[in-house]
Amino acid sequence: MELFAGTELAARIEAAETALISAGATRARPLAGGAACFAGPDSPLTKVVGLGFAGVPGDPELDEIEQEYARLGAPVQVELSNLADPQIGALLTGRGYRLVSFENVLGARPAVQPAAAGVDIQIAGADELSAWVEVVVDGFAQPDTEGVPSHEDFARDVIACAIRDMVAAGAVTYLARCGGTIAGGASMRLTGGVAQLTGAATAPAFRRRGVQSALLAARLSDAYAAGADIAVVTTSPGSKSQQNVQRNGFALLYTRAILVR
Repeated sequence: MELFAGTELAARIEAAETALISAGATRARPLAGGAACFAGPDSPLTKVVGLGFAGVPGDPELDEIEQEYARLGAPVQVELSNLADPQIGALLTGRGYRLVSFENVLGARPAVQPAAAGVDIQIAGADELSAWVEVVVDGFAQPDTEGVPSHEDFARDVIACAIRDMVAAGAVTYLARCGGTIAGGASMRLTGGVAQLTGAATAPAFRRRGVQSALLAARLSDAYAAGADIAVVTTSPGSKSQQNVQRNGFALLYTRAILVR
């Protein structure tokens, strides 16, 4: 059945995102159905997520959030779905938030996938966490240049800390090997029937060899076995990652606007 990205589905996905970022952050404050999260002034987890599906935040709440972020030395970054209550976008821009970027949310129905030839995928053991972190950080640190450039640039240690936080939040880690050599890594978190594909990266030396597709197939099969009814992934617009997941059956569901103050 073809996916329809209505407000009900978007609300489920944004609730899962709120749960994930809140669990990975060092502190999270509920805000109108979403959460204002903090994990250090330079962390990609320091942001406001999930707004737009359970009321509109009031000015006093936003005043407190903005003051708290200022005390912590971080800008307030809001990720707002284009299916959210439009009053929120008007409220934020009226308070001086500026649009800096977009990100796309894509989805697919989980299903058993054939194993990829030439790429071995296994769930990483506890003793392989450091190797998993290293290959994922290497991949993220040398991104493909296709698509819209990111508005963010994180140091290696910040990326490593953030992806470890994702593991602490319940993400399962996967390692890809080509000829016995670690070639890539990925992760997935399951919540409320939503399989969140929480990141994947290929070592530069192994790109264009099917590693990403193999990691995707393994997670879709595991999501199906776990009873998830939708798998979601977030990509930069027009990126190689978006092209790859669309080749593997994912459809664009909605876009998030990134607003910063």
